[in-house]
Amino acid sequence: MSFARLGPRTTSCQLSQLTLGGKASIHKVSLNKYLRTMITATSTTATEAPRPPVPPFTLDDAIRKVRMAENAWNTRDPHKVKMAYTVDSQWRNRSTFVKGRDEIANLLTDKWEREQEYRLIKEIWSHSDNRIAVRFCYEYHDDEGQWYRAYGNENWEFDANGLMAKRHASINDVAIEESERKFHWPWDAPRPDDHPGLTELGL
Repeated sequence: MSFARLGPRTTSCQLSQLTLGGKASIHKVSLNKYLRTMITATSTTATEAPRPPVPPFTLDDAIRKVRMAENAWNTRDPHKVKMAYTVDSQWRNRSTFVKGRDEIANLLTDKWEREQEYRLIKEIWSHSDNRIAVRFCYEYHDDEGQWYRAYGNENWEFDANGLMAKRHASINDVAIEESERKFHWPWDAPRPDDHPGLTELGL
């Protein structure tokens, strides 16, 4: 038996069978440190309630996950949105790097103070068992009334409970005239189910 096969539920009987270098011996300090590390690494995930759909994702699961994220972001509620991410989630958002729910909430608070009448549409690009690639657009205006359409791509990685552990987002903003806007549903509501998506809008 090796350290690689041990986990937080390893029994004393299993520990007694540990053999290192062909000799029956237990290095208690190293072993205890290893077990503490294993417990710390798994305790956060173990205490979080699952957020379905969870990996491994089918195509339908991934599409549902994307729409759930879109709806959450369209609430513009940082404290609601942050709960879809692990407590130590790592983000790159444009050129800003944040880690953890508190930093995520702070970033989103600043974002939605600047980006007024924000409306977002996401669309799946591809997926694997625990990763989803997304493209998106959102429209907003600044304090001076100038409208923009932001074009972006995201790479997401999820833990076993369906919480997002990593998010990498690259985004470009293009100034538009108000007459060029394509997103017109009430700004304080999710996109209606019958509203066209990005492909249908030619974006």
